[in-house]
Amino acid sequence: MKSTPLYNETHQSRSTAPTAYENLLGDAIERAFAAGIHELDALVRYLNDSGQAAPDGQPWTAQSYQREMARLSA
Repeated sequence: MKSTPLYNETHQSRSTAPTAYENLLGDAIERAFAAGIHELDALVRYLNDSGQAAPDGQPWTAQSYQREMARLSA
């Protein structure tokens, strides 16, 4: 029996398109991953060094990053 390949359509689990903030944050995270950054503390440093502020306008911390990822994934 031939199986159907699995795939994820863009935004299939979202009710709305991403905001400009979400797009910019996603782009920054993708650049960090492309640069080989995979550890949380290094990712937070990368976001802060790149100028991508946390939602409250403050520098990212490991805790604020985890809270924001939980919020965005809900």
